[in-house]
Amino acid sequence: MTSLQTWPLSLLLVIAVHCSNSLEDNKIPSLCTGSPGIPGSPGLHGSPGQPGRDGRDGRDAQPGEKGERGDGGEPGHPGVRGITGDRGDPGEKGERGNPGECAVAPKSAFSAKLSESRTSPLAVGDAVSFDKIILNEQGDYNPETGRFTCRVPGVYYFAVHATVYRSSLQFDLIKNGHTVASYFQIFGNWSKPASLSGGTLVHLIPGDQVWVQMALGEYTGFYSSSKTDSTFTGFLVYSDWKNSAVFA
Repeated sequence: MTSLQTWPLSLLLVIAVHCSNSLEDNKIPSLCTGSPGIPGSPGLHGSPGQPGRDGRDGRDAQPGEKGERGDGGEPGHPGVRGITGDRGDPGEKGERGNPGECAVAPKSAFSAKLSESRTSPLAVGDAVSFDKIILNEQGDYNPETGRFTCRVPGVYYFAVHATVYRSSLQFDLIKNGHTVASYFQIFGNWSKPASLSGGTLVHLIPGDQVWVQMALGEYTGFYSSSKTDSTFTGFLVYSDWKNSAVFA
């Protein structure tokens, strides 16, 4: 067989080998071109991936510049009052303070008696002047007029003790011209002196006056001697401290 006769056969073998290799490589040779295939259906979603690692913080970074101070905010509404807490333990005893000044209690007291020269009969309405002072430290009693004048407001007790001899006696305890109490003793032909005593509490304010006054003209039997006395006594029981100058 001549070379010209074998040439077609050799060409077919080359083409056959070439096509065989292309099919194995899943490639379509240009000489064997086919129609495009139909697009496939979308695939299913894949499963979630693993969480990524935390990022690094900025501790190694350079600090930023300080910003400007902002404006103050509006005050908030007061909160609800909290529950009262438990009582705390007693604190330690403090140091002793310096001694303070003592308050001086107001005082007022007097006592006076009739001297023998003042036992002459007195007229109705006369104040009895107990002229011999026993005690009158504050000077609130005047022996010339027989009147006590209040200086410290409060409650006072006044007492009168009269010796009566061969005469009846009636006298009144007077406050600012008004009778507070009356006392009476009638003579009963006794051969020895008798006694008539009485007392009462009176509330006074500064300027008030108290005295003993004769009540009846024929009953004036005040008596005094070296052996017996007639006395007028008064003293402050307690002060009305809110109105007292001592505590002002």
